Amino acid sequence: MEIQPKQPTAMGDAALFVGDVYIDRIATDPGNVRVNVVRFAPGARNAWHRHANGQTLHVVDGIGLVQSRDDVVHVIHTGDTVWTPPGEWHWHGATPDHFMTHLAIWEGLRDGQDGVETDWGAHLTDDEYGYPSS
Repeated sequence: MEIQPKQPTAMGDAALFVGDVYIDRIATDPGNVRVNVVRFAPGARNAWHRHANGQTLHVVDGIGLVQSRDDVVHVIHTGDTVWTPPGEWHWHGATPDHFMTHLAIWEGLRDGQDGVETDWGAHLTDDEYGYPSS
């Protein structure tokens, strides 16, 4: 057993996020699993991105939004889990009027796997971010 001390909370990089986002890295290696606790202030969200081996999000607090390319914006709540398959462009963040915290879980590149672990695209436009009415 190894107890790892908590690392300092990091601000989300403005090149990848809109608004105030705080990231606590929980696991970055053993077993090739990445786990972050990500806290989004109201209205904050990440840019379009995709993961070579997919991503699981588990909402631990608040109300958020998630969308895959060419799909509608979905509202997510505390306790919801979202799976995004490998290579699927998507974004996620908080609603305009609520904080949202989720666990972001994904796998790094596997031995012999080419490419990038996470491929980042453009920031969301305000129209893309539009809060769904339902």
